[in-house]
Amino acid sequence: MREGQNPAKFVDEVTRPQRVTVAVLSYIPFLSGFYAQALEVLNACLGSIWEHTDLPYDLLVFDNGSGTEARDYLLKAQADGQIQYLLLSERNLGKGGAWNIIFQSAPGEIVAYADSDARFSRGWLSRSIEILETFPRVGMVTSRPFRTPPEYYGATVAWAASTPDAALERGQFIPWEDFRAFDLSLGQDEGDIRAHYESTHDIRIRYGGLTAMVGASHWQFVARKHVLQEFLPFEMDRPMGQVRQLDQRMDQSGYLRLMTAEPLAMNMSNTLKPIPPVYVRRRAPTLGQRLLDWPPIRSTLLFVYNRIFRWYYAR
Repeated sequence: MREGQNPAKFVDEVTRPQRVTVAVLSYIPFLSGFYAQALEVLNACLGSIWEHTDLPYDLLVFDNGSGTEARDYLLKAQADGQIQYLLLSERNLGKGGAWNIIFQSAPGEIVAYADSDARFSRGWLSRSIEILETFPRVGMVTSRPFRTPPEYYGATVAWAASTPDAALERGQFIPWEDFRAFDLSLGQDEGDIRAHYESTHDIRIRYGGLTAMVGASHWQFVARKHVLQEFLPFEMDRPMGQVRQLDQRMDQSGYLRLMTAEPLAMNMSNTLKPIPPVYVRRRAPTLGQRLLDWPPIRSTLLFVYNRIFRWYYAR
């Protein structure tokens, strides 16, 4: 038998969610090896959102089965009022499984998604939404220009080429320093980066008084929630390596995939170590470093590391 009246009956109004949900996906199983600085990277990611997001938003964090340290950090941030929605998964569902939940549960009509190693600069959200709402039929906008695979932006180029009000241009528009910094963050070799830069080009579109670069990426993007839901569910049988399904499906469906002309987001990868300046000459590797990079030893050690990781964490 109930005693008394539920106090909620006397609440006159409830809080409405913001139009934009900034959604971050985190996964930090332990704090050693590859993940030694992962909690610091996550803190830098969220800190840049808190400091540099220039439009009203709610922050949603989906934790994909992290260890105790990461969960405690996120719970404290929520208790301090810095995270509005916190979803803690008992197990790692993979990126596709996490997307299935995030893109359904985000309360805003616009989802600004980021992996937990993204770092933002001031104005990233307003600039991205400006492109999203100016160009027609936009699928996703990434807050940084870089060169993405041409097979994922055919629909964007075709639209610009057939639209009289759109000016399509090809050339070297991304400054070398910005191009180099991003590719270095992905672990690529400096020589390969230079060769890639010199052998490829950028594509940009001028439309409605704005300039946007052609391409976008699954690691960070701004999109309308109802558009993302068109591609659900994602059925990926591996935690990583299949995330370009979103890029491919959007292009095949005729949606534009665009990037801001300025670098307003950066990939930190797994470390806060700064990108070395162009003029810095790297020290010659030691004998131990050369041995570790020798293909037979490198492949063997990486195989052992991968097996150990799977035994303990891929369950």
